[in-house]
Amino acid sequence: MISFNNNQKKPWLKTALLSALIWLPTACAVRANGVGEIILSPSVTQTTNSNRSLTDVETLVNFGPRVTGTPVMEKASAYLVDEYRKAGYVTEVQTFTYSKFQDNGSNLTINGETIQGYALNGTIPGNPNAPLVAVPNFGRKADFAKVNVTGAIAIVQRGEIRFSEKAKNAVAAGAVGLVIVNNKSGDLYGSLAEEVKIPVLALSREKGDRILQQAQRVAQNASLKVDAQRRNVTGRNIIAHLEGVTQPKILLGAHYDSVAGSPGANDNASGTAVLLSLARNLSKTPTARQTWFVAFDGEEDGLQGSRAFVKTAKPQFLPGLKAMMNFDMVGVNNQLGIGGTSSLTKFARNIKPGVKIFGSSDGSDHAAFASKNVPILFFYRGQEPNYHTPNDKKVDPKLLDETTQAGLDIIQQILNTKN
Repeated sequence: MISFNNNQKKPWLKTALLSALIWLPTACAVRANGVGEIILSPSVTQTTNSNRSLTDVETLVNFGPRVTGTPVMEKASAYLVDEYRKAGYVTEVQTFTYSKFQDNGSNLTINGETIQGYALNGTIPGNPNAPLVAVPNFGRKADFAKVNVTGAIAIVQRGEIRFSEKAKNAVAAGAVGLVIVNNKSGDLYGSLAEEVKIPVLALSREKGDRILQQAQRVAQNASLKVDAQRRNVTGRNIIAHLEGVTQPKILLGAHYDSVAGSPGANDNASGTAVLLSLARNLSKTPTARQTWFVAFDGEEDGLQGSRAFVKTAKPQFLPGLKAMMNFDMVGVNNQLGIGGTSSLTKFARNIKPGVKIFGSSDGSDHAAFASKNVPILFFYRGQEPNYHTPNDKKVDPKLLDETTQAGLDIIQQILNTKN
């Protein structure tokens, strides 16, 4: 799933949804000693499904971070194609191209210490050497008026106003660079809503608070390095269905890419494994002749794969769908959450009374379909500490099985309705 902060959900996800979904993580049924070492706890009763789903997760994790446009994604997509074909489906690799912002390594150096940060999406590159001056409060025009940042690198706390507004105020005040310190734990990723003429770097609160406090006491020379660029990348959606099925009633989806630096076991090898499990369970049933399965690429870059799919779908395809069901982060936390179109969440509540029902959201690939009035369901188990970090290596195979079963039950309920 997309996020601009390691400890937040997607930036546009409603606060109400977030508060409803942040559940305390439970003890996982697997432990990870390193990328590719996902070890099943002896206390877990293994089933055929959990074995296969765990293998899917482990295989995807072993490839390394699955970043769109990289050779790793070619390996991951080839694995998915092979697994769907083994299950009896025909497959298509749908390619799409988009412009992607890439940080090649950005940091701030002060007093001989180099602190790694992240360039804000949309910033210009640059490497100014100048005094580091702290701006009070949150970087409004009045805040910049209280200090002299002419020819300096300004450093300010995140909050209250948009990143681009802080940056524009810094430019107007004469700054040659801007550093924004997160006001919450974790690294900060973000985007500038408009172009600015200075390089802009984000620091985590853990790394940045100390630097900000030092700069508040005395200005010291610093070197800001923002090495960022935009480049075109090609994503690969994997589409699977039985031969001859051109108009499904239900489309099941999950994204298989991850963020840079994260092996993405829960986000979202878990959803990808559930999608494969659903395909295997349905392959020899009449339901399979009403279903498509799509593993989306580019979700972490702004739902690129699902948007490309929707954009290129034939005119009659989307109106012919009774539902799009999306699985994202379903391998950690005991309680399953299901959100989406109210008429469909009623099915979910009736069939699975123990699930957490939440309203519609636009934080994952289902959003592209909802924008075209396709009824949607979003399966999600809430936040967990390893989200978007190198430690995202843990999944509980029991939870994958439970999610698969919930999906199977709800699919049948939707298909059995006459509308």
